[in-house]
Amino acid sequence: MPLAVTLALPALVLLAGLLAGGIRLPGLLAGVLFAGWLLYPPGHLPTNLWLGASLLAGVALAAHALPGFAPLALSEPRPLSPDAAPYGVRLHWDKLLLGATLLAWWWRAGRRPAAPPRPAAAWLCALATLLGMPALAWTLDVVAWQPKWPAELLPWLAVNLGVTALAEELLFRGLLQGALVARLGAARGIGLTALLFGLAHAPFSAAFAVAAGLAGLGYGWILQLSGRLGAAVLLHGAVNLGHFLLLSYPLRLA
Repeated sequence: MPLAVTLALPALVLLAGLLAGGIRLPGLLAGVLFAGWLLYPPGHLPTNLWLGASLLAGVALAAHALPGFAPLALSEPRPLSPDAAPYGVRLHWDKLLLGATLLAWWWRAGRRPAAPPRPAAAWLCALATLLGMPALAWTLDVVAWQPKWPAELLPWLAVNLGVTALAEELLFRGLLQGALVARLGAARGIGLTALLFGLAHAPFSAAFAVAAGLAGLGYGWILQLSGRLGAAVLLHGAVNLGHFLLLSYPLRLA
């Protein structure tokens, strides 16, 4: 895909964020630098340098660690579960920019499956992840059974699938796992990626990091078995949706 076409994705996010007041000058500069670095043909740069800097910048955007970005409130914070802190839906421009830029990179790279797809195994992996993750989180006392149908469902679904799951899967499974599997093989590459994915959730709690890491194994294997990043994004979104509708959200208070 031509560079000019792929650059349109992050450019549209930056323009929308500027017009909405959610991206200021430092964020604009960071976004332009990130898009230029990520989409510049990596063959012109040392591979390890390009990959390491891309991962560090991506994690910084995902963690809202860079200045110049202000989230857009889509709902007022309120308790969605009696055992959890108040929660409000937020659109984070830095994470949206991360997902848009990584998606442009993924399309531009024209990724192909590393191994022949195994649809039956992929479906079993998806089912095991969908059923196993809520049970594990419940066992670890991270959440409790709290079924609900919040009025915020539609904006939450749009943000969670189109921003959170997309950006995290492109960063961890698309960028990181692809590099690690190529170097270490499928089992070790997927396992190490899942470990790092879990550690990224450690600020919430150690138990939640364990649950996230095991979920990362499911997302990693479904990508490997299906050959489709979209399958990992949808599975991630489905696990999060089950959490939102059936369990304490965002997390059970200690």
